[in-house]
Amino acid sequence: MDAKDIVREKVTIRFAGDSGDGMQLTGSLFTNTTALEGNDLRTLPEFPAEIRAPAGTVPGVSSFQLNFGSTEIMTPGDNCDVLVAMNAAALKANLGMLKKDGVIIANTSGFDKKNLNLAKYGEENNPLEDGTLSDHQVIEVDITKLTKESLKDSDLGYKEIERSKNMFVLGLLYWMYNRPLDSTIEFLEKKFKNKPDIAEGNIKVLKEGFNYGETTEVFTDKYTVRKAPIAKGEYRSVTGNKATVLGLVSAARQSNLPLFFGSYPITPASDILHELSQLKNFGVMTFQAEDEIAAVSSAIGAAFGGSLGITSSSGPGIALKGEAIGLATMLELPLVILNVQRAGPSTGMPTKNEQADLMQALYGRNGESPIAVIAPGTPSDCFDAAFEACRIALEHMVPVILLSDGYLANGTEPWRFPQQEDLKKITVNFEPVRTGEETDKFLPYKRDERYVRSWAIPGTAGIEHRVGGLEKQDLTGDVSYDPENHQKMTKLRQAKVDAIAEFIPEQKVDSGKETGDALVIGWGSTYGSIRTAVRELIEEGMDISHAHLKYLNPFPKNLGELMEGFEHVLVPEVNNGQLVKLLRDKYFIPAKGINKITGRPFFVDELKQNIHDALSSTNS
Repeated sequence: MDAKDIVREKVTIRFAGDSGDGMQLTGSLFTNTTALEGNDLRTLPEFPAEIRAPAGTVPGVSSFQLNFGSTEIMTPGDNCDVLVAMNAAALKANLGMLKKDGVIIANTSGFDKKNLNLAKYGEENNPLEDGTLSDHQVIEVDITKLTKESLKDSDLGYKEIERSKNMFVLGLLYWMYNRPLDSTIEFLEKKFKNKPDIAEGNIKVLKEGFNYGETTEVFTDKYTVRKAPIAKGEYRSVTGNKATVLGLVSAARQSNLPLFFGSYPITPASDILHELSQLKNFGVMTFQAEDEIAAVSSAIGAAFGGSLGITSSSGPGIALKGEAIGLATMLELPLVILNVQRAGPSTGMPTKNEQADLMQALYGRNGESPIAVIAPGTPSDCFDAAFEACRIALEHMVPVILLSDGYLANGTEPWRFPQQEDLKKITVNFEPVRTGEETDKFLPYKRDERYVRSWAIPGTAGIEHRVGGLEKQDLTGDVSYDPENHQKMTKLRQAKVDAIAEFIPEQKVDSGKETGDALVIGWGSTYGSIRTAVRELIEEGMDISHAHLKYLNPFPKNLGELMEGFEHVLVPEVNNGQLVKLLRDKYFIPAKGINKITGRPFFVDELKQNIHDALSSTNS
């Protein structure tokens, strides 16, 4: 019986299994193929926090969610249409993420007595048999058994065969959603070019999965998701961390500076170090330090020597870097600090998402230590934000924190990448050599109209000057304990950061009118959820607008005027209310927070309801 071909505008799939089942690779390969097919998409990988939680247990479940469509896609989807559950624990951990009437593709080998006990169902309570899944369409496939049968005549060992079952899943989903196999076959051939037997085995299983969908009568429907109407150009699939790396390297090239990256590995920022370490041919030097303090200090030293100095971490590591960041503030050196946020406090939930380090970025150092702060809104926007962080640091001689997070870092979207001629020029002003004819003393803290001092590179003739963390005398840079001088220098450092507002874009409304009843203001990775929710509410007749902040310190100079044009200001954040406090403090507006702290981003329907509730309580 031929399967019906149904056209869908968008589909959300969630792959879930043990951390050794290859769900991240499966989701990534489906994502790459889908991007090549011209769909818009967003992804949400989720990992267990433990390096290797016990196999078959709920803490060991790894998942990958993909939302793709023929229309604009700005989130990885709320609840999924299809859940692939490789074992009982994967079902238990992710069933709440499945829509009513959604499809479950269950690997029946993962629901034996052992797996049921490990998942805490109990061996007598198989959810595939006890009626608890009656609200869903359950498709049972013994993926493990079929994979073993496919490779029974191969020379692969037990482990290699076991690891191939994710390719059966991938082939089956490719059939189900009319995806070609070509790009995945090419990937496998390249990845295992030195192990052709493994490549051949995985390709065989991939095709077996595809053919199973074609020949079995279990699957009665297949789906077509047409291309999205996106602008013409060259695209690539990119994660936030990869986009950040490309933004940093592009800034180094535009400023004609070597890039030095000092870092200590930490989830979810480690991929930035991994990616940059492969780009030595672009003048990139990476240093994996023994700890966070050494990492940031090495980057400060590189900046002092005339390089683009960059360091990265997540919230716990940024706390350790605090004193050294204060040193860069005192020295007024260009330094870029990448904070790929995760759920806290302390170790918190290392693999879960949160945007709770905004206050830390602004105030998490001793003394008055003002620095610039910016945040990307999407994975591809990490490129622009990283580039802009470098530009501001270099042109204003100031440390800059870039606030990304785990959702952006690991999430994927199609990216129309820019050409070099499209990028801004970055102007770097080194203090020139001073000849013997110049009798005036070099003043390292003499400032231009932006309050910016020159970049004085050690070893340059005639510009010898003091460095260190002790307070600087205005102009001369000598050590000073004078109270009035300390106040003056503190005010000057703040004025320099405040003046950056003159060199960044004014704030614009992303969706909706320039004035009206309600304005929803967000920052960082809430962008997609807010944009989608607000646009749907506008279509439903609500007088509502959306503005999203990239520049968090200083704020765009017109932000206060923009907010005054609305009766109500709502601020959704994946924290307990941080930006909302800053807006209330600076602009004296009764902004209302909408907060979520579950380790996951806002769902669109959830956010729409929260907006309705917030406006109802405000109007009552």
